Amino acid sequence: MKKFITAAIILSMFGTNAVLAVNDKTVLKAGTEENIQKNIYNDIKKHKSEKVLPKKNKYEYINLAWWNQFNDEYLNDYIIRAVENNKDLKMATLTMEEYYQKVRMQRAQEMPNLSAGFMPGYGKMPLTGKTEGNFALPIIASYEVDLFGKNHNKTTAVKKLYEASILDEQAAYIAIASAVGSVYVNIVKLDALIDMQEDIVALRKEISEIMTVSNREGIVSTSDLVKANKAYIAGTSDLVELKKERTKLLNQLAVLAGDSPNNIEEYKRADYKTLAFSGNIPEEVSSEIIMNRPDYKKAEKMLEKAGIDVRVARKEMLPRINLGGMMLFSNKHLESLFTTKGMLWGVGGGLFQPLFQGFSLTANLKSKKIAYERSLRNYEKVNLTSMQEVNDSLVSVNMDREKLAKQKDIQALEQKDFKLTREKYKEGVIAKLDLDQQEENLLNVQRMVYSTQFDCMVDYINYYKAIAAQG
Repeated sequence: MKKFITAAIILSMFGTNAVLAVNDKTVLKAGTEENIQKNIYNDIKKHKSEKVLPKKNKYEYINLAWWNQFNDEYLNDYIIRAVENNKDLKMATLTMEEYYQKVRMQRAQEMPNLSAGFMPGYGKMPLTGKTEGNFALPIIASYEVDLFGKNHNKTTAVKKLYEASILDEQAAYIAIASAVGSVYVNIVKLDALIDMQEDIVALRKEISEIMTVSNREGIVSTSDLVKANKAYIAGTSDLVELKKERTKLLNQLAVLAGDSPNNIEEYKRADYKTLAFSGNIPEEVSSEIIMNRPDYKKAEKMLEKAGIDVRVARKEMLPRINLGGMMLFSNKHLESLFTTKGMLWGVGGGLFQPLFQGFSLTANLKSKKIAYERSLRNYEKVNLTSMQEVNDSLVSVNMDREKLAKQKDIQALEQKDFKLTREKYKEGVIAKLDLDQQEENLLNVQRMVYSTQFDCMVDYINYYKAIAAQG
């Protein structure tokens, strides 16, 4: 009876799953598929040799020195606060740590398993009328010999997911820093537009008052008066809209910094007349910049993982070798439990070849090959998208710079024209109404110049994001 129990326990440690994919044409083509994989891996080999590790100093992700080129302590402060408190960044870090624990869990599958228990019992023995108690202490060990490296491949595949999560974390930090910078610059831009819009509203109010007096004296028509009043009301409405947009951006900045939107009144920023970017944006960038982007590296990691998954799916069809052992201490008396008289032990091994599982193994292999093809297409897509984003950012920078230069020429001419108009007003050649209208034109041009100037700063930030903070 004891020998039977021993054999049953040892057999249970090895499992009874058995499947064999017989005459599978996909398996016969494995050599060709491996050659395809080798060719693809050779294409990206020079870009995947470095080991991906999480940064202990998260500021290395965002290249804080690049942001110093704005020479704005408030901007740097908001970026630092976002790095420390942003909820999305905290979740990205937690996701990375979760994948690290999954690596440890999978690595444990490569090691032997050892378990022990304690089983007190009471019962009646067969062919006797006696009942008695018994104590048992089973110790069971099992190990799957990883002869073909299947379990190690599985661990490597999970490591790729862990490395991809590190790259996701890096991308998240760059995205949040870029969002903070863009929102902040747009807030300062709205400060400028609101300031100039207030001046425009004041001028339109004065023009409306002058037109009212002139209409009473019959100098201007009622139609011109109505147009002046409409312009004044429209200017006031535009001012309200600008203030609304600034408040919404301040709320957004607070959330990005991990703060409550209720505190936006405390959010300081630089004077729009002093904020400027002192760095240089090149006209072209090296392809190495694209290859070092976190999304590009992640696509490589996922392609590598997909290739490993294909190899694991093939190895699932190979025999499985298990080793196991069991030691059982059993005695009626607890104090005599660890005596050799009540000890039962056994060791053994087994080889199990899959025979039939409803073609699930072949379906799994084909599924992994499809996943590999999808990862390859995604790798190619990320490559193209990365080049597009970098080129788009450079085009925006160069075109908006050219646009700003033209607008500054217009501004210089408009300032000259306003100066001449003011001289005419001082000499009594023209009325105050003409001077106010000319000043409004100048303010509109200045507003256009400031708007494009801050658009250029946003372009610089988009370039920073496109090159993954490598500038």
